[in-house]
Amino acid sequence: MPDTPSRSAQLGAVALLLRPTYIATEVVTAAATTGGYSFVADSVSKLGEVGCSEAYCSPRHELMNGSFMGYGVLLAGGALLLAKPLGPWVTGLLVVSGVSSYATGLAPLDQDATLHAIAATPLFLGQPLALMGLGHRIRHDQPRLARALLATGIVTAAAAVGFIVSGDEQAAGALERLALWPVLFGLGAFAWGHRPRRGA
Repeated sequence: MPDTPSRSAQLGAVALLLRPTYIATEVVTAAATTGGYSFVADSVSKLGEVGCSEAYCSPRHELMNGSFMGYGVLLAGGALLLAKPLGPWVTGLLVVSGVSSYATGLAPLDQDATLHAIAATPLFLGQPLALMGLGHRIRHDQPRLARALLATGIVTAAAAVGFIVSGDEQAAGALERLALWPVLFGLGAFAWGHRPRRGA
């Protein structure tokens, strides 16, 4: 890894370092729901449901769906800008994941559940594989970060499988977040090494 990252890599790093703020959009959206929402039991996608009923409503669904799209752009764009240090396979997986996130925002769960599942699935598959691939790629230059990325990839992959097979079980929301949230910080940790530096 070069001492001074290229300008494009620095911009890509900023994009990935911004992505953990996604969690705040879930919190803000969930705070406005009526009828009860559980971060443990309910899926993230429920926050993006457009329709309202007496039992449940997410008035800020546009914020959630827009978040899927916006943070998907940050993921795909950041990966492309960091393509050289990430390598082609990791870059490709993250771009596919970013496009998947964007598509998820266009297909709310309650409008077409099948289309929503098709749009979202590549994100759950691509991100863990990207983390494991990145960990393998940097294993000699950054062994500690590499081990952390590999472990995070394994955990998020297991959680993704658990979420997919769990259906509507009580821990579905927790499994989904375990599959998604750690990726934000794993990629952020990698991006930190490529961030803009004063005087660089």
